[in-house]
Amino acid sequence: MSLPYEHHLIERARKLRKEATRQENHLWYDFLKDYPLRFQRQKAIGNYIVDFYCHSAKLVIELDGSQHYDEEAERYDRQRTDCLNDLGLTVLRIANIDIDRNFRGACALIEDTIQEKQL
Repeated sequence: MSLPYEHHLIERARKLRKEATRQENHLWYDFLKDYPLRFQRQKAIGNYIVDFYCHSAKLVIELDGSQHYDEEAERYDRQRTDCLNDLGLTVLRIANIDIDRNFRGACALIEDTIQEKQL
């Protein structure tokens, strides 16, 4: 099944890949890039661009910096998650601080989520 996307987001997704945060680069280069299942960075899905996407696991990984924790941003993130869930996707949100302070734990959470989905 092919996921819907807005074509105009492709150029923005490319720009976001080039301007990835330190935490996004750490997760990508030190875990997801060589993961046995294929992940994509800054993938356009529907009206959104997600940080990481694994098609075979139907998994979206979003890294959240401090800007995600005010009331308006949390409301937007809930709406976004609901839309992605409606497409049959699981959204895993990981705080940037967890990437910085507990990288192995964050990777284990991703691995556990994938294992649960493949049962």
